[in-house]
Amino acid sequence: MAATDTTSSSYWLNWRVFLCALIILAPLVLAAILIRRYEGKRRERDSPGELFQDEAWNTCVKTVHPRWLLAFRVFSFVAMLSLLIANVVSHGGGVFYFYTQWTFTLVTLYFGYGSLLSIYGCNKEAGGNIESYTYTSIGDAEQGTDTPPIIHEEAANNSKPYGTDSEATVREPAGFWVYIFQVLFQTCAGAVVLTDIVFWGLIYPFTKGYRLSFLHVCMHSVNAVFLLGDTCLNSLRFPLFRISYFAFWSCIFVAYQWIIHAFKNLWWPYQFLDLSSPNAPLWYLGVAGMHIPCFAVFALIIKLKNSLLQRHSS
Repeated sequence: MAATDTTSSSYWLNWRVFLCALIILAPLVLAAILIRRYEGKRRERDSPGELFQDEAWNTCVKTVHPRWLLAFRVFSFVAMLSLLIANVVSHGGGVFYFYTQWTFTLVTLYFGYGSLLSIYGCNKEAGGNIESYTYTSIGDAEQGTDTPPIIHEEAANNSKPYGTDSEATVREPAGFWVYIFQVLFQTCAGAVVLTDIVFWGLIYPFTKGYRLSFLHVCMHSVNAVFLLGDTCLNSLRFPLFRISYFAFWSCIFVAYQWIIHAFKNLWWPYQFLDLSSPNAPLWYLGVAGMHIPCFAVFALIIKLKNSLLQRHSS
């Protein structure tokens, strides 16, 4: 049981909870403003939220066929789903009390959904409808100054990676479900980095007697490895304003914890969430601030990827 009764009114009606609530609400308001400003204009040309349908299944390198990305996504989905099921069987449904399992499940859903989109894209490719495009840099996509991706055309038909039509094709703007996939990708990116950094940098080193099992290691590493592999292959963009969805994801988890503890006296899954500590506002502020560098880490990885692709193409 928790050292302090989390269901008592004194636990919630104090200055610490008030400050922590403000720390949670401020990013939510900012996230809502960013989404309304940029996501609402996603269908406008050269806007930061611009997205094309084929980016959900196409690869960033014209010599790599989308079927390779499909195979990778299917393998990742099966592997992660197997680990998730094994973890639930071994430790019970209580594993979903932790942010780690939320993130691992979200990444598993990303690969399952991505597999379906890749299957759809490869079926279109079989009809000669897929082309290969250059990758749009993160900086251009975020500032809204990117130019439409250029179709790579070869002199001879047999040298084209996908399709047989040598004429330039008009790219189909992304629909709702592809935007959902893009949001999933960027939410997973930030959440995976945050989860692994908190576990390997804060929880594991400072928890006495913590024994790592095979499943523990997999839960805090496999998701990052597979997501990085997908990032190396896919052609998804990474506009910075979508850190908003990452903020929403974490705030939903905190709200879930607050609601549970308001009705039932339980221990906190992470000590820095405990509102009885005088330092609770500092912990909440610190963890909230960590979202920015965690998201930035993945943004820099994609920036490096774009740079390497541009050098290779030149």
